[in-house]
Amino acid sequence: MLEAQPAQIAEDKFSIHNLVTREPRAGLAEDVRRGLATKPKRFLPKYFYDELGSQLFEAICLLPEYYLTRAENDILTRYADDIVAEVHGEITLIEMGSGSASKTRLIIEALLRKQPDLLFIPVDISASALDSSSRILLQSYPQLSIEAYAGDYFAGLAELEKTTRARTLALFLGSNISNFDPDEALKFLRALRQVLHAGDALLLGADLKKDRATLEAAYNDALGVTAAFNLNVLARINRELGGSFDLRGFQHHAFYNEELGRVEIYIESTRDQTVSIGQLEMEVQFGKGEQIHTENSYKYALSDIANLAAETGFRRASTWLDSDERFSSNLLLAV
Repeated sequence: MLEAQPAQIAEDKFSIHNLVTREPRAGLAEDVRRGLATKPKRFLPKYFYDELGSQLFEAICLLPEYYLTRAENDILTRYADDIVAEVHGEITLIEMGSGSASKTRLIIEALLRKQPDLLFIPVDISASALDSSSRILLQSYPQLSIEAYAGDYFAGLAELEKTTRARTLALFLGSNISNFDPDEALKFLRALRQVLHAGDALLLGADLKKDRATLEAAYNDALGVTAAFNLNVLARINRELGGSFDLRGFQHHAFYNEELGRVEIYIESTRDQTVSIGQLEMEVQFGKGEQIHTENSYKYALSDIANLAAETGFRRASTWLDSDERFSSNLLLAV
């Protein structure tokens, strides 16, 4: 029996611009060297997402403690038509950090109920993820055209600033804004605002401030999947840079810093130890209890989101909450 072949995608329906200017392993090496030489030690959260890390994150999204993905799906399932109705005219859709674009489908379907076709412009660091998700979307929605950009957010925005588009709805979903420190969030939203025109809009997903127990459970699941996701950064350094991290000598540590309004995530050494990294010709000393800071996840009050919008050239026009009022989707209009 012949296997079914994927449908061919017309060339005028899909293009991808690769903006990555350096070999990814070189960037990892440079950032690991710098991060382990600082005090306190730190890694950049973008290095979570190698192939295994991405699979672990998909698993995290299914955990009972990790409410964020379900909450945002709840909002988009119930309110996608209301969201797109607030942006007038024929719309072009941009998504920053599109990944698998699974939640994006709900917005795409709402837009295709409103207009006969749609240009979708996803931006993501992974060219392979963009290629895969784009081809799946094009097979699902023949009215869609996709022009994708593979690169970091700022490289993608710099290219988009050179283009002209119809009325635009930009998406930044999944509470990705939470991973920016406050100054970085302002910088990112100002750069995004430069790409948009007055009357364009941004749909911003943001996790809300809530009780400590709920927040800490979301980052310390009972099955230990989040711990495996965090510690996979060490395993990646072992695989790609010849590191000698013994994962049994480190543990995941996450807690809610109420004063700063963020969940802080660390890898903590459980003993005094020395780690070598062959390709960096580097030895690193760890004391018992010493930590590597891997990520922050900021939580927002609705007033924080309104202030963030006002400082970056937007106005918070509407907000939708999930049924448990844990998560927010905010429509910010460019002014």
